[in-house]
Amino acid sequence: MNIAFFDAKDYDRPSFDKFCTRYGIGIKYYETKLGADTADLASGCEGVCAFVNDDLSAPVVEKLYALGVRVIALRCAGYNNVDLSACFGKVHVLRVPAYSPYAVAEHTMALLLTSVRRIHKAYNRTREFNFSLSGLTGFDLHGKTAGVIGTGKIGKVFIEICRGFGMHVIAYDKYPAEDCGIEYVSLNELFSRSDVISLHCPLSEETFHIIDGNAIDRCKKGVILLNTSRGALIDAEALLAGIKARKVGAACLDVYEEESDLFFRDFSGHIVEDDTLARLISMPNVIVTSHQAFLTEEALENIAETTVKNLDAFRSGAPLENELCYHCGSVEDCRKKRKERCF
Repeated sequence: MNIAFFDAKDYDRPSFDKFCTRYGIGIKYYETKLGADTADLASGCEGVCAFVNDDLSAPVVEKLYALGVRVIALRCAGYNNVDLSACFGKVHVLRVPAYSPYAVAEHTMALLLTSVRRIHKAYNRTREFNFSLSGLTGFDLHGKTAGVIGTGKIGKVFIEICRGFGMHVIAYDKYPAEDCGIEYVSLNELFSRSDVISLHCPLSEETFHIIDGNAIDRCKKGVILLNTSRGALIDAEALLAGIKARKVGAACLDVYEEESDLFFRDFSGHIVEDDTLARLISMPNVIVTSHQAFLTEEALENIAETTVKNLDAFRSGAPLENELCYHCGSVEDCRKKRKERCF
């Protein structure tokens, strides 16, 4: 079995090489992202391995299918970049539902601590032997209220971290977890009560721009917004307006709404055309990291192992535990619930 691996980075290869060798799967690495113009690189391969910013819209899926591709292995949890209805009946879509919730949750807290204690500013100062403390006053997290939107595995880990700092935690989730000791509230109440709001929900039609101008208006003055989930959960223009109006006290972003043509690449010697991102980065109370929350040794190992095991299960005809389809769980006679493939 041969797999075309798109948007390959140096840190991807060691773990994937190890597990592909172990399971006897051939792999061709391509640095380019998957899209309509690059899909032909998958010719001769039975499957492709894709990441969050690869294009798996209907035209790309049709092109892959015509080339003989029968499985898409996502090496990530999110799948909003995949047209699942176009895939159904043609190409099986597999994902990594969890790789290291600790990696993302810990990065989220690292961003929050960096922001509220001005660590990034102090680091830059002391490198120039400026040891002044002026302008570096932060505040205690202890006693503050953290509002967590999304209480899946990552959200729950982040909640425990916040509790470890002595924070009070409230949460919103369309499907609240039972018997977990989490105080669930409405979105409006979460906005009005939270000193810090952290996003840990998937991107869907319902959660698109869940933080928009109206939401920011309902927040406390000086609220801190954290997003290590999906960029389009936040309306970037509304965020910028909220920062300029002094309503948003700080923003810590590991993802960005229009990141697909920017993140994971070096633009240090170029002029970035995205004015909104450029203005956000220029703000003194904004920290941006380039989708690196997942990037730990443990997470990379887990991602590679699960992805390759998904491919091995597809090859062997076994049930596909991590398969996605557009009507999974939404129809009474769901094949996946019977431990069968979606088609």
